[in-house]
Amino acid sequence: MTMTFLPMLSMLIGVPVVGALIIAFVPNIHWAKKIALMTAFFELLIAIMLVLSFDRSNASFQFIEQYAWIPTLNAEFFLGVDGISILFLPMTALLMFVTIIASWYNIQHLTRLHFALLLLLESATMGVFSALDMLLFFLFWEATLPPIFFLIGLWGIGAKRSQAALKYTLFMLCGGVPLLFAIILLAVNHANQFGELMTAGLSFSFPVLLNTPMTDHLQLVILLLFVLGFAVKTPLVPFHTWLPTIAMESPTQLSALLMGLKLGAFGLLRFAFPLAPSAAGHYAWLLALFGAITLIYGALIALKQTNLRQLLAYLSISHVGFVTMGIASLTLQSIQGALFQLLNFTVIASSLMLIAGFLQQRLGSTEWVHLGGLAKVAPKLGVFFYLFSFASIGMPLTSGFPAEILLIIGVFKYQSGLGIVGLLGAILGVAALFMFIQKTFLGEVRHSPIHQLVDLRAHELWVLCIPFILVLFFGLWPQCILDITQGSLTLWLNHLVDLPLTLSFTS
Repeated sequence: MTMTFLPMLSMLIGVPVVGALIIAFVPNIHWAKKIALMTAFFELLIAIMLVLSFDRSNASFQFIEQYAWIPTLNAEFFLGVDGISILFLPMTALLMFVTIIASWYNIQHLTRLHFALLLLLESATMGVFSALDMLLFFLFWEATLPPIFFLIGLWGIGAKRSQAALKYTLFMLCGGVPLLFAIILLAVNHANQFGELMTAGLSFSFPVLLNTPMTDHLQLVILLLFVLGFAVKTPLVPFHTWLPTIAMESPTQLSALLMGLKLGAFGLLRFAFPLAPSAAGHYAWLLALFGAITLIYGALIALKQTNLRQLLAYLSISHVGFVTMGIASLTLQSIQGALFQLLNFTVIASSLMLIAGFLQQRLGSTEWVHLGGLAKVAPKLGVFFYLFSFASIGMPLTSGFPAEILLIIGVFKYQSGLGIVGLLGAILGVAALFMFIQKTFLGEVRHSPIHQLVDLRAHELWVLCIPFILVLFFGLWPQCILDITQGSLTLWLNHLVDLPLTLSFTS
């Protein structure tokens, strides 16, 4: 583990909180927006500096910060990142930066509170990606809920936004219960293993827990609790129903954030498998099966959608099912592809949802019966939607291609039947997306409001240009991501030693 004299990870967590507090005391709305944007930009600069300072040859945790937090429980303010988590920091900062720009003219009431909540959400998310103390991780995990609850309830665009906010919060709270139980069991097991007094022997340190012996039975319990907790947030079938609801009822900028930041899938990769390696090796096939079900189910339901926002929500569910299959396949290629795809979500899935939001703001609807011929009256908007759609299906020269090809090869390597399911799900997703494009962007203009549709404005062009540059850059030079992640992913895979690498439904 390497340490740094500058507390850069603490700065990533603290800067948005400071920005939110400043906004609370600034009466001028225009200045409040500027402070939010400057805070997000400064956050992005810090995150980029972290990546540039990252030692790619070092597979262990870097930029370590470790301070006493709750001494009686041996819980610490313990932060650090490795090749698995480092790239999520600039991608999260970038997504929040463009989200703030996209929200610039759309929030007409409680404006200061809205931007302050976005910054607080960014702070908690940065904590999720960088926490190495499990209790601290859980604190940040739960800290994402209040901002999201109020963002949906106060600025949602649907008539049932209050119910949607409550539904999301209840789902996440229910998902948090098994996570907390798993964390407590891990800490208690550490105390029991070393024969110390309960409070003195507790440990919530992720690196320490990785090397703490555990019985096979306890590993199975820990894995089950983690998978249950993270599956809700991912979301996997049957815990997915909150995402289509949020897509319809919440502000589209928040929907873009939730579709771009797959914290649940990150949790599976970061914590669930490494902390229960033996159980993960024996029962990975079951998680792969749930991933396959989610992939096919999401794609089939997407084929039936008549609303663009719901279509994107179900395609997101389908794609994250494929990512889950990749994580569970336990091959280097599959986990490389899974991590690459999680990074892609922050620029591709979120950008598609932002475009849907632009249409919602202009026309008041994203139902296909109210659309048609969009490409003729709004060519810039149409071009960007095509480009991000091509990236989402893994078109060569976009970042979706290396991620998809790694996932497919890795899953085929694990089990050819699952690989065929992955290809089938991808084909169904492509069919759903391009059938909808044909109905909405192509053809004749069917409704008079479409004739008055305003094409992308200057700030909206920036919102879409920045992520698309990254889509092209990572598509042409995927090695820049693979070089950063490979060492830590290889270490992750080596931690799961002597594991079955073929699918077994009898294990």
